[in-house]
Amino acid sequence: MFLQRTRVSILRQWGCCFNPGAMTKSYERSRALFERARKSLAGGVSSEFRKFNSPHPFVYARGEGSHVVDVDENDYLDFTLSQGPLILGHSHPEVLARVERASRDGQLYAALHLGEIELAETLQRLIPGAELIRFNLSGSEADHAALRVARAVTGRPKFLRFEGHYHGWFDNVAFAIGAPNLDAMGPREAPTAVAWSQGLPDAARGEFITCPWNDLALVERVMAAHGHEIAAIITEPVMCNAGCIEPRPGYLQGLRALADRYGCALIFDEVITGFRIALGGAQSYYGVTPDLSVFAKAMANGYPISAIVGRQRWMQPIAEGKVVHAGTMNAGNATVAAAQATIDILERDNVNARLHRLGRRLIDGLREAARATGQNAVVLGPGPMAHLGFADTDQIFDFRDTLRYDKAKGARFINAMQEHGVRVIGRGLWYISGAHTEGEIDHAIATARAVFETLV
Repeated sequence: MFLQRTRVSILRQWGCCFNPGAMTKSYERSRALFERARKSLAGGVSSEFRKFNSPHPFVYARGEGSHVVDVDENDYLDFTLSQGPLILGHSHPEVLARVERASRDGQLYAALHLGEIELAETLQRLIPGAELIRFNLSGSEADHAALRVARAVTGRPKFLRFEGHYHGWFDNVAFAIGAPNLDAMGPREAPTAVAWSQGLPDAARGEFITCPWNDLALVERVMAAHGHEIAAIITEPVMCNAGCIEPRPGYLQGLRALADRYGCALIFDEVITGFRIALGGAQSYYGVTPDLSVFAKAMANGYPISAIVGRQRWMQPIAEGKVVHAGTMNAGNATVAAAQATIDILERDNVNARLHRLGRRLIDGLREAARATGQNAVVLGPGPMAHLGFADTDQIFDFRDTLRYDKAKGARFINAMQEHGVRVIGRGLWYISGAHTEGEIDHAIATARAVFETLV
């Protein structure tokens, strides 16, 4: 166990005095290594989101449990969990041991193996809509495959997607993820799908229709006009990539009914919600079974694996080879072993109940800290993940509503928390792991309250 982590954890456990103003951090080694990285890595990173630290991207050295340590020996209580995958925390020893054993048998066969069959059977047992499964490496790939399957089964060209939802970075889904302001988005009835990147082909806009989320009446009108063109309705069942917004009561059920009425696929992008909100995903938690769904992130506690799962009818074109799905690295020994180990631990130790309990404690504590200090913080989410932003309204139901957040104030809050040893994703999203303790949740709340008292 890291000596620094041990020292900090003991202080927190026994409720020792906490004085954020007394804390200072140095990031000099991270700064130097980032400058070195810029000479070989484009932008100094391997994913665009890793740029968004202040005053520069940090370089990390090790992680254990709920803590991560950077190269300057700054210890952080970690609520980023590597953008969500580390549902059991950093470097879980049982996961690492299972990966090591599997790797000794062989790293990659590029062929069927027993572990792959057993993992697929586990997903069948836990996930309501998982009659057939295919494994991939990333959520982007699996979303791409799900949309391809939906077009093949229906013979229709388009999919319906929602503003602020993230389904990977491929061309046909790299729209409507963000916007600089409300004016750029156009009217609700005819939204402008803002391009997320340069280099996107104009033709990609013809593959989808966009709607604001959580507005069932509007989706009904769009489907009435375009249902004959729509192969799939794809949605995050909880909007986690722009805030952390749960579906309104009846909304997911309404999408299910519309998909049935118009003969298209309902696709749940469970990259974040899968295994985190419940072992069977959001479809189990909310009681709505999609035709196809995508799981990734928390499935293997940080190892690269994803899955497209679905009903027999929708997965049959893949089974028959009519829809090509491929990948040399799919279902490698180490990733499959990590996934099976992670799911075994989640199930054995009832980790999901713990995530909900700790998440509720965090949400309630942050709300009370904001109330006590007169801050306009809005804290939303089901518990295993939550979002904190600053707005003068708590009526946040879709992506357009999130544009009311004071992002500059949010950035000041995140940076102050970082300075005091609590690491949160820059857009305000918090993830809970099975390694977090009640004492650490209380410490994070106390830190937030201390920051609130000085935040302007």
